[in-house]
Amino acid sequence: MHNSLKEGLQKLGNEVTILGFKDGFKDFPVDFPLEKKWDNGALKKVKLAVLKLTGFDISSYLTYQQVKKNKPLFKEADIVQLINENSFFCNYYYEKKILKFFFKRNKKVFLLSCGDDYPYVKYNFEHPENKSIVQPYLAGKIEDKNFSNVLKFRTAAFEKLHHYIYRNINCVIASDLDYHIPLQNHSKYIGLIPNPINIDNFSKTELEINDKIVIFHGINRESYFKKGNDYFEAALAIIEKKYPEKVTVLVTENVPYEDYINRYNQAHIVLDQVYGHDQGYNALEAMAKGKVVFTGAEDIFENYYNITKKVAINALPNVDYLVQELSFLIENPEEIKAISKRARTFIEEEHDYLKIAEKYLEVWEKY
Repeated sequence: MHNSLKEGLQKLGNEVTILGFKDGFKDFPVDFPLEKKWDNGALKKVKLAVLKLTGFDISSYLTYQQVKKNKPLFKEADIVQLINENSFFCNYYYEKKILKFFFKRNKKVFLLSCGDDYPYVKYNFEHPENKSIVQPYLAGKIEDKNFSNVLKFRTAAFEKLHHYIYRNINCVIASDLDYHIPLQNHSKYIGLIPNPINIDNFSKTELEINDKIVIFHGINRESYFKKGNDYFEAALAIIEKKYPEKVTVLVTENVPYEDYINRYNQAHIVLDQVYGHDQGYNALEAMAKGKVVFTGAEDIFENYYNITKKVAINALPNVDYLVQELSFLIENPEEIKAISKRARTFIEEEHDYLKIAEKYLEVWEKY
């Protein structure tokens, strides 16, 4: 998201630097990459033992040292934008020390809500009926240890961090409707700015269906149940038996971002996630390529963007429903082509990275 925003801002004549992690195997490009140290193997075991015995978090301390070492590079900016409420993956003490520097040494600081944070997690635990990643956890599919990056926002330390951040930021911006919903009526919330997509990177091509319909399912094992991959896999097993002569299913697991977005080039249908109201980044880029994406496309999404004809398939955690929707598309390939065209047009109209960069500049100037 921030790389695409950076490209838009640069094209409009601004200087932009990204500081952060590469997000594990996804290996996102970062100007000043941070490394989360002592986070695997024997060193992680030592770190956890020290943490349990003394309360000292070695990884947080080492991240703080990486930022501290490069402090001269991270001051006197017109704008700093935080990707979430735990941008540096540190504990409360070191996260606050890092943030305090950014708050004091830069002109304006904004917060983006585009993932797990205190308001989002609090809202979804209080509203378990709301379509969100909390649902598979409450259903017992995800163990606490594998949900720690979400559950931490329910602790007193991260509630405290949340309030500290909100006291010091200029305002908070949501990147899609899933994060907009919990923030409504908050005094620091100024609204939703859609994710920017660099459409220059995705050539406009017409989807062709010559032989079999190709369905792509990209799996990230760390978020397997969060995305509803269990429902997609069960539905695909039925579809492959039902239409052996009509479909080809491509599955990939834990591949770097650049590899991932190229692997589904030959696909007609992309399976993204079942627990969202709106589209995340993978879905939007697939739509930019004219793919028919199973993702969040709830009524609130269609109403917000005044959509009257489908630009994506609203995915639900229901195998029979997914099989029904896939079957309809397989039996009606012209509908695949129609949705493909509308998906691309939607991205051009609502997510063009230059238009979005201009919206950010307006907000940063105003607040």
